[in-house]
Amino acid sequence: MNEPREMLQTNEGEPAPTTSKLDHKHARVHLTSRLAAILAILALGLVYLLLPDKLVIGPSWLLLVLEAALTLPILASLLMQWQLSHRVLRLLGLATLGLATLALAIGIVLLVATLNSAHGYTLLRSAGLMWVFNVLVFGLWYFEIDGGGPLQRHLAHYKAVDFMFPQQSMEKQDPAWATHFVDYLFLAFTGATALSPADTFPLTRRAKLLMMVEAVFSLVILVLLAARAVNILGS
Repeated sequence: MNEPREMLQTNEGEPAPTTSKLDHKHARVHLTSRLAAILAILALGLVYLLLPDKLVIGPSWLLLVLEAALTLPILASLLMQWQLSHRVLRLLGLATLGLATLALAIGIVLLVATLNSAHGYTLLRSAGLMWVFNVLVFGLWYFEIDGGGPLQRHLAHYKAVDFMFPQQSMEKQDPAWATHFVDYLFLAFTGATALSPADTFPLTRRAKLLMMVEAVFSLVILVLLAARAVNILGS
C-alpha cells in the first residue's frame, strides 16, 4: 500500500513531520536564533560599558553605539522582511564581530599592562568582565562562520560543516533538529573554561583556529588573575 507523497517514514515506522512542517520549524529556529545573537551583540556593548576606563580606548559607550548602528539593518531585515542580500547581512555581522574582537584584544593587552597597579577587587571584576566578553565574542564568531552563516545553514538544513554537534553525529538524526545560537554560546563557554571542546568538535581549519585564539585569550585572563591573586596572598 502506497503512503502519501508528503509523508515521510522513520526507521521505527512512525510518521515523521512533513517537509513543510520541518521548513516551518527550521524557519522559526532561524529567526529566534538570529534575534538571540543580536541580543548577545548588544550584551557585548553593555559588558564593555562596565569595564574600567583603563581597559578601554575612547569612550566606553562607543562600542555599543557602533554595534547598534551595524545591527539595526539586520534587525530590520528580520522583523520587517527587508530584502537585504546575504552578502550585506554577512558583511555587517563580520564587521560587528571584528570591532568586538579588536576591543577584546586591546582590553586584554591593557589588563596585562595595568596588572601591578590594580587592586584585588578591581582586578577580579575586570578579569571577570573580560572573560564574559571573550565567551560572547567567540560564541558569535562560531554562530557566524558555521556553514557559511545562519542563512546558509538554514538553506542547507543544518548539516555539519564547521562544527559537528552531538545531534548531527547520531545514527538516527532527528530531521527537525537545528542549531541555535545557544549551542554556539555553550561551545564558546566550554572552550573558555576547559580550553578544549566538550561534545562539539571543530571540522575545519578556521573553526580550529578560532577555538585556539579563544583558548589563548581565556588562558591569559585566568593565568593573570591567578598569578595576581597568589601575589596578593603572598604579600
